Amino acid sequence: MGNTEVMIKAALMECEKAGNEVKFIRADDLDIKPCTGCIACVVGMISGRGKGGCHLKDEFYIIDEALMECDAIIIGSPTYVLSPTGRFKTVCDRIGPSHDITFRKSAFEEGLKAGKSIKELPDERSFKPRVGALLSVGGAMTQNWLSFMLPTMYEFTMSMGIDVVDMHEYFGAMAYEHVLGNEKEMERAKRMGQNIAEALAAQAKEERIKWRGEEEGACPVCHCDMLTVSKDKTYIECPVCGIRGELKIVGNRIETNFSEKERNRSRLYWEGKLEHSTEIKTRAAGPGQLPNLKILKEYYQDYPK
Repeated sequence: MGNTEVMIKAALMECEKAGNEVKFIRADDLDIKPCTGCIACVVGMISGRGKGGCHLKDEFYIIDEALMECDAIIIGSPTYVLSPTGRFKTVCDRIGPSHDITFRKSAFEEGLKAGKSIKELPDERSFKPRVGALLSVGGAMTQNWLSFMLPTMYEFTMSMGIDVVDMHEYFGAMAYEHVLGNEKEMERAKRMGQNIAEALAAQAKEERIKWRGEEEGACPVCHCDMLTVSKDKTYIECPVCGIRGELKIVGNRIETNFSEKERNRSRLYWEGKLEHSTEIKTRAAGPGQLPNLKILKEYYQDYPK
């Protein structure tokens, strides 16, 4: 019942008022093990022997089923040190490549061609359109103490191609005993729920995925303000979308420009994700490249003694 939970519930209540069925999941109550990086999920899909499942046995299936079932998701996390909590990142790692829609779509289509049954293939619900919103809460009085927050939160929605239509950072939370004493922030949480409900009610795709947030951001795709500068200082890059752009000073303002071609290859979109999955499929080294790998590892196995 902290700030994040209450704000998420306020948003969900607005979705429910609009006629939507809602669920609330508190990830901290679940037993979710860290991803081990075994890549069995991706290798299984690429080889046609799996459907993106994980060998770890825990309660992640609760989040997995909720994701498959939902048409929209509102995600919240407090900010303790610049970025989301460790549990949030653990959940994102478990979604990661295993839920990437390009891997799943390829495995699904190739499996159908091979005559496999639907039960043997990645969950068909993976491919339905979804919208989402991101909410972060930080106690610090200055917003830059939440600097890695929203960019990192995109890890949750990125793999599945969930269209984020709103996001908000509530900073300065320690100036109030609880967000329930901050009417402005409670109204913003409610507006987030209304934005999700409006997106779900929209018939046209362009209207459904339209950006509804109050903050535009420096990147026109993810609307985050974080940018990196190339080593030779010839271009800027959005670390969320992985796209390159130009920066210029107009008067006393900094302006950014990303071409339509670059925008379309954002890793939030199909084209950008396909670029990545194709890279993995065509360039990743399979087992057997180092026949003596086991022996090579022995040198480090017992270090330090």
